[in-house]
Amino acid sequence: MKKRYNINILGQDISVLSESGDEHVTQVVDYINKKAEEIGKNSGNMTSLRIAILVALNIADEYFQTKQLEEERHRQLVNRSERLINLMKEVG
Repeated sequence: MKKRYNINILGQDISVLSESGDEHVTQVVDYINKKAEEIGKNSGNMTSLRIAILVALNIADEYFQTKQLEEERHRQLVNRSERLINLMKEVG
C-alpha cells in the first residue's frame, strides 16, 4: 500500500507517494540532496533548477553505466552457462 511522504529536496517541500518504505524513501532523498550539495559546492551560484537538472543528468549517467555493467555481466553468465552445458554434454 502506498504511503504519503512529505520530503524536502533542494529546499522544496514535496509530497510523494511510495510503497518502498520509510528507510528507502529517506535514502533516496538523502542521496539526491547529497548530489545537489556536491554540485552546488562545485558550481558557484547556480539556480536550484540548474542544480536539479545536473543532479538528474548525473543520476541518469550512473543508471546507464550500471545498466551497461549489468548487461555485460549477464552476457558473461550466459556464455559461462552455455560452456558448462556443452562440457557436461561432452562428458555425459
